[in-house]
Amino acid sequence: MKKEMFGHEISLLRDTFRRLINRKANTNLVKLIEKTHSADLAVIYRFFTDDEQDYLFSLMTNNEYTAEFLSELDDSILEDLLENVTPERIVPIIRIASSDDQTTILNALPEEKAKTIIDSLHTDEQEEIEEMLAYPEDSAGSMMSTDVFTLNEELTAGEAIKDLQNQEDAEMVFYLYVTDNDNHLAGVVSLRALVTTPSSTKLKNIMGKNVQYVRAETDQEEVAKIVSHYNLLALPVVDSNDEILGIVTVDDVVDVIREEATEDFLQMAGAGKDREILLKSSWGNAKARLPWLFASWIGGVVAILIIGYFENMLHSVVALAAFIPVIIGMGGNIGTQSSTIVVRGLATGRVDLRGDLKLILKELSVGLILGSLYGLLLGILAFFFFKDAPATFGLVVGLSICASMIIATSIGTMVPLFLRKLDVDPAIATGPFVTTTIDILGVGIYFLIASALLL
Repeated sequence: MKKEMFGHEISLLRDTFRRLINRKANTNLVKLIEKTHSADLAVIYRFFTDDEQDYLFSLMTNNEYTAEFLSELDDSILEDLLENVTPERIVPIIRIASSDDQTTILNALPEEKAKTIIDSLHTDEQEEIEEMLAYPEDSAGSMMSTDVFTLNEELTAGEAIKDLQNQEDAEMVFYLYVTDNDNHLAGVVSLRALVTTPSSTKLKNIMGKNVQYVRAETDQEEVAKIVSHYNLLALPVVDSNDEILGIVTVDDVVDVIREEATEDFLQMAGAGKDREILLKSSWGNAKARLPWLFASWIGGVVAILIIGYFENMLHSVVALAAFIPVIIGMGGNIGTQSSTIVVRGLATGRVDLRGDLKLILKELSVGLILGSLYGLLLGILAFFFFKDAPATFGLVVGLSICASMIIATSIGTMVPLFLRKLDVDPAIATGPFVTTTIDILGVGIYFLIASALLL
């Protein structure tokens, strides 16, 4: 479906829901909810008021659809929606929900309310949920589904198919994971291989033994890289004894990729890392961006002090002021480009920290080439358009642009690499931190070169 068509359908659906809500047409609303995909309803919820959201949720039954719908909601909307919902309403939804959806819903609740709900469950249900909640946030364990079954390697293909037919609640049956007699993960069999193999063949003779897996503590971003690299539909999660705890499915990985990319883009823009910043109030939005912009403010003050220090030079060569925006702009742009390339390369695995020197030298070469080109062009422009300036003015502008762009590429490349080695998210490097540093150094170099060649 084209993007325009999708947007049009969502708009029509939103308006239909709103008309029915205004008319309190409960019967029609229930029918429309049943016909609407849970992911579409989650998107539409962004456009409803708090009262409309609460009213619509009150009409939803405690079934698997409602659990899926809640897991699809934006975190902030989910928290607000469940704030006034009683534990008695949430308990049956938790019982029906898949293990990963249970984690999503419970994490959106206040701690006391979540504990009340867990205490209302059966002992075996409590143990399973508490184990899931114990895993680190944004880890494979927190996002895996425990609705997975395994097959012993001694089973025949015919016996495995019979077992499979009895597994109605299995999360993913495209891959069938095989264990040995000690319940350790031993291999994997595709559904296609299973149904096209003679029924008397044992699974250990048709399974693939090179199985990609992760530990429960593995970060979700690493999980996404593995799934993307090997084009997997699911990835098993194992414990320290190589026993399967659950699986992470590709639909959850797609969400992770989107979330991680959104965080990186926001940080690179200096807008914090809250993925739902658009859903925040004006004050909340401003508060999230305040510290990032403060770095730019500090940089601007330092640049003003540098310019003020060379005030006498500006009085004697007024044309110097005309090129300050160009010096700052060109350096900032190419520095941001270098940072973005490196950060994205680190995120996708295309940049190897062991080859950082080669990457730095490459970006320095790019800075030298582009700096020489634009330095020559601006130097010529300065020479012909500012005839009252000293004869060396064009050389000052050209050298300053060239030096500024070389330094900008080096900073833009080295800072993300340095932060990654410190286990700090390198995405913050492309925000105001790098651009502010480049602005300060660019202005400083400009006036240093000018003082050396013009005085």
